[in-house]
Amino acid sequence: MIKPTDSRLKEADRVVSKKKKSGETERQVMEKPQASSAMFFQYNTQLGPPYHILVDTNFINFSIKNKLDIVKTMMDCLYAKCIPYVTDCVVGELEKLGQKYKLALRIIKDSRFERIKCMHRGTYADDCLVQRVMQHKCYIVATNDKDLKRRIRKIPGVPIMNVAMNRYVIERMPDAFEPMAKK
Repeated sequence: MIKPTDSRLKEADRVVSKKKKSGETERQVMEKPQASSAMFFQYNTQLGPPYHILVDTNFINFSIKNKLDIVKTMMDCLYAKCIPYVTDCVVGELEKLGQKYKLALRIIKDSRFERIKCMHRGTYADDCLVQRVMQHKCYIVATNDKDLKRRIRKIPGVPIMNVAMNRYVIERMPDAFEPMAKK
């Protein structure tokens, strides 16, 4: 082995070897978004009845295919009052899909559905829903889109509702009512 003081080594090689010898290692800096103050031990305190549910385009289409009344089935799933919300992007997507989805447009224009105005450009609903859920943790996201579900699972404290086996299924909903049931 050659010593760092050997005359055959160049000056640049000596500097590198000195750094390695002193034990300095580079630390990787990782940036993570700050958790919301509404999150307490991963339980979302802003979530509660009446539930605010953001509805995606394909959730409406799956509900129609399975012949499910959206508002009634949501209430059956959560055992509480539910207010479905539809963003301008979801309405824009349904309008772009044309005549085949005319029934879906009629359903979301019902008075039971609340309309949310979008301030961004474009009509890509997935980005709109993820952005809205990141800002306000009071929503449950209703979707059957695999990519959107994967993106929302990365956000702590946001439950996901989807259509499975001719009914609505909710995942990641905290067991808030379990202690009351045991009493």
